[in-house]
Amino acid sequence: GIRHFESGGGALFQAAIFYANENAFGVMDEFRRVAGVAANLQTLSRGINVVGLDSQPSEIVRPWAQLQKRHGVTTVRNFDALNDPENLMFSGKCIVEAGLKHELAISMMEMPPGAEGAHTSAFYLDLLRKVMEAGLPFDSVCFKDASGTSHPRKVFETVAGARKLLGKDTRIVFHTHDTAGTGTLAYMSAIEAGVDQIDLSMAPCSGGTCQPDIITIWHALRGTDWSLDVDINAVIAREERFKEAMKDYPLLPEAGRVEPLIPFFPLPGGALSANTQMLRDNGLMDKYPEIVAAMGEAVAKGGYSPSVTPVSQFYFQQAYNNVMLGPWKEIAEGYGRMVLGYFGKPPIEPDPEVVKLAANQLGLHPAEESPRQRCDRDATKSIAAIRKLLAAEQLPETDENIFIAATCREKGILFLKGQAKAKVPKKTAGSRDGVPAAAPPNAMTVTINNRSYGIEFNSPSTVSVNGAVYSVAVKDGLDYEAIAKTAGLPKEEESAGVSETKAIDSPLAGYIVKLNKKQGDKVAVGETILIVETMGMQVPVNANISGVIVEMLVGKGEALELGQGVARVSTISHASKKTVSHARDGAIKVVGGRMALISPAAGIVLRIYKVPGEAVRVGESFLVLEALKMETPISAIRDGIVDRILVKLGDQVKEGQALAYLAEGGEA
Repeated sequence: GIRHFESGGGALFQAAIFYANENAFGVMDEFRRVAGVAANLQTLSRGINVVGLDSQPSEIVRPWAQLQKRHGVTTVRNFDALNDPENLMFSGKCIVEAGLKHELAISMMEMPPGAEGAHTSAFYLDLLRKVMEAGLPFDSVCFKDASGTSHPRKVFETVAGARKLLGKDTRIVFHTHDTAGTGTLAYMSAIEAGVDQIDLSMAPCSGGTCQPDIITIWHALRGTDWSLDVDINAVIAREERFKEAMKDYPLLPEAGRVEPLIPFFPLPGGALSANTQMLRDNGLMDKYPEIVAAMGEAVAKGGYSPSVTPVSQFYFQQAYNNVMLGPWKEIAEGYGRMVLGYFGKPPIEPDPEVVKLAANQLGLHPAEESPRQRCDRDATKSIAAIRKLLAAEQLPETDENIFIAATCREKGILFLKGQAKAKVPKKTAGSRDGVPAAAPPNAMTVTINNRSYGIEFNSPSTVSVNGAVYSVAVKDGLDYEAIAKTAGLPKEEESAGVSETKAIDSPLAGYIVKLNKKQGDKVAVGETILIVETMGMQVPVNANISGVIVEMLVGKGEALELGQGVARVSTISHASKKTVSHARDGAIKVVGGRMALISPAAGIVLRIYKVPGEAVRVGESFLVLEALKMETPISAIRDGIVDRILVKLGDQVKEGQALAYLAEGGEA
C-alpha cells in the first residue's frame, strides 16, 4: 500500500558519491526502474544550495530541476536552511517550470530552553503567508522538523493554522525524526490538526535519528478515527527483509536511540550521527557532552536559523571551536559567513559582537546582496568555469557531470575520474557474530608505524598490498645502493651524515581532498603535506620534521584514520658541519662578535618555529618566509642554541639580514 518514496536529493545525493562511490543520477534511475512508473518519487532540495553545502548560481539551480525530471523524479521537497523566502522563490519556480510537483518546505525546530524568538507557530504561519502573497506556486506544503524537537502543541497549532490559510484541498505534510522520543506524539498531534501526510521509516533504520517506524504508527492509530492504508503483514515481512539486507552494516548506537537532551542542542538526525562518528574517528568522543552543551549559545547568537543542513553543521562547528579553542576565540568559516548574511537573511539579527568577530577574522564585510546575486557574479561558479575544469581533467561535459562538479567540487571530480573509493563501513569481512574469518593461505597483515597492510602472495612475481597488485623480486641481503636510489636519499658521501627515515602520522581522521607534496619533495617543519576534510571543515596536516619525502602513504580521495601514517620522510643527522639543504639554508656569519643566522632571501615572516633557549639542528627549519606568493622555509646550517630572535611575525626582512643569534652547544 505504499507508493510514495524519498528517492534522492540532499544527503542521499551526496551519500551516493561521497560514500558509496556510485553515480547519484544512476541511483535515481534504478530507483525509478524498480519502483515502476506509478510511484511518486520524491527528492529533497536545499533551495539555491540544491544538494550542496554552498549556494549556487541560477545557471546551476535551473538545470538541477530539469535533471530531476530527466531521472525519474515526481516531487521535489524544497526547503531553505535559513527559511529565507528569497532563496525559496527562485528554486521553487525552477521546479515548477521543469514540470515537477513542488512541495514547499518550512523548517521547524524547538528553541533551546531559555531562548525565545523565530520558532513559534505564528512565525511559521507568517512565513507561509509571505510566500503565498509573493505568488510562489506549490502543490503541497511540508513542515519539516529535522531535529525532531518541536513540541507536540506547537506542531498542532502550526498545522491547524496552515489548514486555515491553505483551505481543505492543499496537501499538508509533517516530517519529523524520533531523536527526542516524541516523534509519534508529534505525528498524532499533526494528524489531529488535519495533516494529510506523515513520513515514516522501516526497521532497522527507523526510530532515533530517523523517522518513527511504519509499524509503530500503525499501532498508535489503532482505536482512533485514522489508520494507515497498508497491508501491515506485508510491511512486517518487508522489514525483516530489510534487516537481512542491512546485517553487514554497523549502526551507530546514538543513531538508533532517543536523546532526551536534543531540545538543548537541536541537531538533525544525519548531522548528529555524522558528527559523533567524526568525533569518534578523531578520538574526541569524550568532548561530545561539552560540544552539545555549547550548541544552544551558537544557535542563539547565530540568529536562530533552523538547524538543518548546512546550518546544523555550522552550529556544530562553532560549538566545537568554542570548546576546543575557547569561547568565541575562532569563528568557523561557515558560521561566520552565515552571520554575515552570505547564505541569506537569518530569522533574527545575529549577535552584533559575533558579527564583528566574524568580519574581522574572515576578512569579509556583511553581505549587501542576496546569495543568488552574488553567485551569479562569481565566475568560478559559472558553467563556463565548470566546463573548463572538466576539460582540464579530460572528463565528458554532460549536464550530469557539470552538476556533480559544481556541487561536489573536489570530491565530485575525484569520483568522475574514477579515483574515489567506497567508504561505507561494514562489519569485518567474512566475520559473523564477531568471530573473524581465517586468513587465506600465503597471506598476512603487517603493521608499520600504526598503518596496517594486507599482503597476499599471488605468485613468485606478484604480490597484492591492500588489494593493489605489484610486481615483486626478492633476493637475500640489503642492496643499499638500490634502496638509496628508490628512496631518493642523498648518498652517504654527499651528505657526510646518517640518514634516518621517520613517519609523519595524521593527527585527525577525515577524507583527503588535496595533496600538497609528493615523493621526492623536500618538506620543512610546519609545511602542509595534505588537506583533510573532517567535520565539514578542511584542515591541513603539517610536517613535524624536515627532510625529503621518500614515500607518500596515502592518496587523494582516501579516507584517513587518526594516527595513520601519511608520509615517510628521510632526515639527516650530520657528523660534520657540511650543509645539506632541505629548504633554503640561512648562512652563518659573525655579527658583532656573535654567531648570526642570515636570511638568504627577502620576504615576510609567516611563521617562527623556535624560541630563545631552544636547540636547533642542522637542516631544521627555523622560520618560514613568504616571497613572490610562495612560502620558503629557512633552515639552519649548523647545530646551536637560539640565543636571541631578531625578527617577529609579519616583519619584512631583506636578503642578508640577521634573523637570530645562535650559541654553541648548550652555552646560550
